[in-house]
Amino acid sequence: MNLKMRAAALLMTLGMTAGMLSGCSAEKSGFDYSEGYDEDGRWTQVTALDYVTLPDYTGIEVPSDVHTVTQEQLDSTLSSLLSGYATEKQVLDRAIEDGDTVNIDYVGSVDGVEFEGGSTQGNGTEVTIGVTQYIDDFLEQLIGHKPGESFDVEVTFPDEYPNNEDLAGKDAVFAVTVNYIVEQVTPELTDDFVQENLKDTYGWSTAQEAMDSIKSDLSWSASAEYLWEQVTSGSQISELPQSMVDYQFNRMLGEYQQMADSYGMTLDEAFSMVGVADEEELRQQYLEDLEANAKDELVLQAIAEDADIHVTEEDVEDYFKTVVHLEDYSAYEQNYGTPYLRRVALNNRVLEYLVDNATFA
Repeated sequence: MNLKMRAAALLMTLGMTAGMLSGCSAEKSGFDYSEGYDEDGRWTQVTALDYVTLPDYTGIEVPSDVHTVTQEQLDSTLSSLLSGYATEKQVLDRAIEDGDTVNIDYVGSVDGVEFEGGSTQGNGTEVTIGVTQYIDDFLEQLIGHKPGESFDVEVTFPDEYPNNEDLAGKDAVFAVTVNYIVEQVTPELTDDFVQENLKDTYGWSTAQEAMDSIKSDLSWSASAEYLWEQVTSGSQISELPQSMVDYQFNRMLGEYQQMADSYGMTLDEAFSMVGVADEEELRQQYLEDLEANAKDELVLQAIAEDADIHVTEEDVEDYFKTVVHLEDYSAYEQNYGTPYLRRVALNNRVLEYLVDNATFA
């Protein structure tokens, strides 16, 4: 979890940046992410300032209600962070309630005869009442029972049941045993917890330091979003280089191909999942988004050109260490290429420049 990184995804929507933020691996998609970028992370043969008239992007005032972090925001972020360290507790001494997650075993039968696929075979399965989808009111009938109890659950299969047409419309009885209720135990943010779980990744030593850092990142994230909106809305773009729009489309196409390969589908089958017939229809359906991404790239580069912002290998290393919390990024470098990694670092530098040169009410 890093809020600056999350802000970068929100603001830039630039390929790997967004992917990294959502926790994806450095898996190669078959598309050359570095194609079209130079070693400084800028577009080759594109001078952004030839296309973009920038507003005054320094000294923008960020309103207090934008950069001030509320207790609710802080609590929500802390809760999200701590939930990643939650452990499961098996509860045996209370009745099941609506919304509980429970571990059960069952054996299903119709007219006293067990049917195929209707048993957990003693392996247990976890279900959440109100969330997990079972036939009829199967799970609701668990409410009020306690772990260790065995009882019958009576249901009726729907008239149309493609999973097993022989069961369609029939009454069934499931002999159910409740093994235990599953409760999530979320740890408290204490100095000991920080030392044991967060220090190596984030460098925090105390709970107060963790809260202060998270609060700072939340403020940074909100400020960066606000400033980016101000800059993009105030920028005038005469035209978009077609190469930049084509890049966005080819990147999307490569990611569709990667998805198709991972699921053993053809590219046409992947297209059908989003309701398009071919590449051209895909381009037209997402043209507005493709152009919006290209505009973001163009404005970013225009600021980098105008403010003379450049990136080095050290900047890339610093980005991965401080933003991604990753020492070894060689897999990303191999699969995405050095120029693209420098572009990601350049995006971050531009955002930092906007925040560093803003004023705060």
